[in-house]
Amino acid sequence: MEKEFDPKIVGFFCNWCTAAAADLAGTSRIQYPANVRPIRVMCSGSVDASYVIKALLEGADGVLIGGCHPNDCHYVNGNYKARRRVALLKSILTTLDLDPDRVWLRWISAAEGVRFAKVVRQMTEEIKEKGPNPMGKSTQT
Repeated sequence: MEKEFDPKIVGFFCNWCTAAAADLAGTSRIQYPANVRPIRVMCSGSVDASYVIKALLEGADGVLIGGCHPNDCHYVNGNYKARRRVALLKSILTTLDLDPDRVWLRWISAAEGVRFAKVVRQMTEEIKEKGPNPMGKSTQT
């Protein structure tokens, strides 16, 4: 019997919004898959493309970057920096014939625990459908 694929998702979560939403989802006992390995960063704008690429190369099946909603960043424009970086990264991944849809950027505020759980569920389901990351360590021999 073959074991069902269980994706590994690395999450880079803004300390002020998405990480707080993850905490709220947990304290509210909102059910969502435990596939995300969270990394708390001070701002989504501090997530460099090299961090995302390293996560994918090290075996992550997907990367979720969570930040404050536009015009609500605690560092004024960090989320706009994140949006530009992710757009550029997705363009590079597409050029290299790699799947850009394994990288998600979502705006999730501190009060949106339900939205956080929904996004994690959606991403887990979509990555399950895609299967293991072909560029990750676990799929190489």
